[in-house]
Amino acid sequence: MLSEDFEIFYYSDTGFRSVSPHTHDYYEFYFFVDGDVAMQINKDNIPLTYGDIVVVPPGIRHRASVLTPEKPYRRFVFWVSRQYYAGLLDQSDAYRWLIDHTGKTGTYVYHLPETDCHTLHAKLIRLLEEVNTERFGRSAMLVLSVNELLLSLIRRIHELEEPEDSADDLLSSVVRHINTHLTNDLSLNSIALEFFVSKYYLSHLFHDHYGISLHQYITRRRLESIAERLLSGENATAAYMRYGFTDYSSFYRAFKKEYGISPKEYQNIHRPNEQKTE
Repeated sequence: MLSEDFEIFYYSDTGFRSVSPHTHDYYEFYFFVDGDVAMQINKDNIPLTYGDIVVVPPGIRHRASVLTPEKPYRRFVFWVSRQYYAGLLDQSDAYRWLIDHTGKTGTYVYHLPETDCHTLHAKLIRLLEEVNTERFGRSAMLVLSVNELLLSLIRRIHELEEPEDSADDLLSSVVRHINTHLTNDLSLNSIALEFFVSKYYLSHLFHDHYGISLHQYITRRRLESIAERLLSGENATAAYMRYGFTDYSSFYRAFKKEYGISPKEYQNIHRPNEQKTE
């Protein structure tokens, strides 16, 4: 690692030769994308699948072992120095949880749902772009991008490892209703009528509990579903119309705001060898 703070890379290899077991003096966050690969950590050998994220603290012996070199091997690798991470810990104890949890449980590989991976990959790409440009405000944006990436990763793993009981049965029912009716009318009025509550009460309750509006949550879930459709090869127009967007312009703006890249760029990254549809 050459930088005093952090380094980020995206690799896509064919014919990759496995490296010898080794350790680092920095934190490594490894985001597996594709390939026939097993991650050896200490004495464990763990086959990787899409959605796996490997957290390697300093001093942990590890290596990626490529089982089928002919198959493309793709991954993001994010390195953070001890000194930089110590600075993050001074800002908030939230950065400490994942490292402590990994040390206590001996868990180094975490599996995230596909939609969470898409979101994290978009943040990784955004950080890569910022690293490789000289735009105004670059230094400040790099700090924000690193913090957002790490906190998003830590928060999602925390939610999966230590799930909390729902604070409110109504909110749980509303969320279930939304997730199973994403192609239907999900206006605030229709949901309030479905559950016989005031739309103003529901709106404030949802925002207080989740920190985003009901509309933002629905949009995010619909975009996740559209992203999955795009990866399956469905035409973008059919996908966005299925999930309630009335025109391509509004869909495009919402998609790029959520993922940091256009629908076509998203397909190019996740389906590089297949024909894309815009």
